[in-house]
Amino acid sequence: MDTKKITVDDIRNAKGKRKLTMLTAYDFPLASLVDKAGIDMILVGDSVANVVLGLDSTTKVGMSEMIHHAKAVTRAVKHALVIGDMPYDSYQVNPSESVKNAERFIKEAGCDVVKLEWFDKCLEVTEQIVKAQIPVMGHIGLTPQTADKIGGFKVQGKDAEAARRLIDQASNLERLGCFGIVLECVPDKIAQMITQKLTIPTIGIGAG
Repeated sequence: MDTKKITVDDIRNAKGKRKLTMLTAYDFPLASLVDKAGIDMILVGDSVANVVLGLDSTTKVGMSEMIHHAKAVTRAVKHALVIGDMPYDSYQVNPSESVKNAERFIKEAGCDVVKLEWFDKCLEVTEQIVKAQIPVMGHIGLTPQTADKIGGFKVQGKDAEAARRLIDQASNLERLGCFGIVLECVPDKIAQMITQKLTIPTIGIGAG
């Protein structure tokens, strides 16, 4: 396995050259195994709420829990890019508070970047975090933190209007400086259109 630490530039430069790999880990032992397997990116996901903590929604996990698990992961990782998943209400309140919480993932937990799910003021928040020199990965399509507002846990972008909305979201996130975008539960044709349109990599979660 290549032991060189993967950087944001490495991820950007992989676009069109090779497939990228990304897995989720919540603790030291799993992160160690994933890292030794040579995976490019490790997401410390807010799904820790469901998978580890037994909660019924990702909205019920906060910054304290996420920082705790992110620290465990970063202690284990030597190679992969570590992505801190910003939890619900940590970046929806106002841009300045969002930047402070993003900084905690980097400075306190040791993550390399943060991930934000799309919401109505996502662009403003993304812009401020990027301006603070914190790399951001976007997340569009099915966004679990606000699933109740988009009709529940189901495939997104199935009609023309919804597809155009996803394409616009992805384009705007790239314009504001996101280094990559997660596409969750997006039809394969729409995912392909977005991937071809962008100059940054896309990562599929249940998407084509």
